[in-house]
Amino acid sequence: MSNKSQQEDQAFIKALSEMLCEHDLAEIRLKRKYADDGWLNLRVTRKAPVAAAPVASAAPVAAAAPVAAAAPAPVAVEAGNDDPASHPGAVTSPMVGTAYLAPEPDAPAFISIGDSVKEGQTLLIVEAMKTMNQIPAPKSGVVKRILVDDGTAVEFGTPLVVVE
Repeated sequence: MSNKSQQEDQAFIKALSEMLCEHDLAEIRLKRKYADDGWLNLRVTRKAPVAAAPVASAAPVAAAAPVAAAAPAPVAVEAGNDDPASHPGAVTSPMVGTAYLAPEPDAPAFISIGDSVKEGQTLLIVEAMKTMNQIPAPKSGVVKRILVDDGTAVEFGTPLVVVE
């Protein structure tokens, strides 16, 4: 690999690590093919806050260039028991992705506050790697809160909806 190519990779990795903070992501993975049949396998991660839920990690990915890790973002701690993640009816994201409240941009939302839902009914969609993943209701109940906006980036464990 040439020195110019290595400098370009380092600039690319730096841009990815900045993107982690800017979009509040935990990890970015990619595989890049070079014209000379070479590959760059890359995993850029950010340290999770101490109070974050553990995430299962995959086997380490070999990188052709050093991997930079961005500094963790500051975490706001709220007083009181209004934490939606600790609510027994909280439905959390099973993956990192983008949450969508409707199946299509002009379609009505899957749910609204006050709607009765049945176990297994689709509450919303989380798009991950261009795959639309339906998030089902874990139990029957009433939608008390919708905690994300349409098109919001979510991480593993992010509370999405409260169903009581």
